[in-house]
Amino acid sequence: MRLLARTAASTFKVFAGDDAPRFEIGVDARGRIETVWPSRPANSAVAQAPLVTPGLVDLQVNGFAGVDFNAPNLQPAAFEMLLLELLACGVTRFLPTLITASEDDLCRRLDTLDRVVADSPLGQHMVMGYHVEGPFLSNRDGYAGCHPAHAMTGATAAILDRFLQNRLKPVRILTVAPEVPGVIDLIPLIRSRGIACSIGHTAADPGTIRAAVDAGATISTHLGNGLPHVLSKNENPLFSQLGEDRLFAGFIADGHHIAPDTLRSWLRAKTLSRSFLVSDAAAAAGPNTHEGLYTIGAAQIERTADGLVRIPGSEYLAGSSTWMAQMVGNLMRWFGFGWDPVLRLCRVNPLHAIGETRTVPAVGDWADFVEWTDDRDKPTVGRVHVGSWILDNTP
Repeated sequence: MRLLARTAASTFKVFAGDDAPRFEIGVDARGRIETVWPSRPANSAVAQAPLVTPGLVDLQVNGFAGVDFNAPNLQPAAFEMLLLELLACGVTRFLPTLITASEDDLCRRLDTLDRVVADSPLGQHMVMGYHVEGPFLSNRDGYAGCHPAHAMTGATAAILDRFLQNRLKPVRILTVAPEVPGVIDLIPLIRSRGIACSIGHTAADPGTIRAAVDAGATISTHLGNGLPHVLSKNENPLFSQLGEDRLFAGFIADGHHIAPDTLRSWLRAKTLSRSFLVSDAAAAAGPNTHEGLYTIGAAQIERTADGLVRIPGSEYLAGSSTWMAQMVGNLMRWFGFGWDPVLRLCRVNPLHAIGETRTVPAVGDWADFVEWTDDRDKPTVGRVHVGSWILDNTP
């Protein structure tokens, strides 16, 4: 894996999905797109590797490759290494994600992220903002997951203002449990600040979830997770969100958080137009990360040989060890998906979920492309073009 500075102009034929034509895109020697020409109608039946696509988008990355965004001492060198590892997995844009902590700790962690991103030219391209998951979540067993229940609190505008104050990169998603006191009233303010409000780690009844959506909630965070293993058969927070057509839903397609047959049913319920993939990656995630002990904030987590990530001694998962390119391959193997639905789930819909209406790079944008090199049932990232850099991941 080598990161190279771009030194010459280049042209790509880019497949962006069946809703768009195949593009011929010219990139100048600085990494800026200077021409975009429709090449021919797209057809996912023939869109097989090797091909070039826009980069993948991950809206929930708690950490990666041994690096924990929730740690109090995030270092610039570790952050740069993490960015390279994400690029090698096809991710060109993402949201570093912070889990529940005390108000002071969350603000300090956001400050630290701002500093390391501001000092990283590559990070400036890749980091779209932040996802704050908590602290307005359910503290009930099974719903809290790896979030520290003692740090959860009622929702207030004052706490929200502290999270947003003087940010160099914006908070793009705030995950909340609608039943927590103050949350429903706070949702319109969250939305007015340009933040997508997401429902997660919630024990809310159907009426409360409906009230949250009426107030402006638009996403379900890692739907199917952040829940106890045993739920009411027919009336539960999972079914209430699956049946709510106004919510996008993020799914972790690693085979551990959701079994493939279950995921097939849930994707049919939400439809491909309202679903997206999310890694929920922890520090234990990544193709070059091994079994052992890691952290997510103050909690210790363990990656086992089968790829599961848990708090040691607990039955509940604590983030994942997966990565986007792996989940792309899973969709292709499990369901026979081609590149059109993959790009919907891993590029188009995640951007739409946070209010980004343009999903295909345009003239004046920085380069944002992935060259895929292997067969369609096991796509492999060859080279990644982001801004004025090229990551060469070929052997």
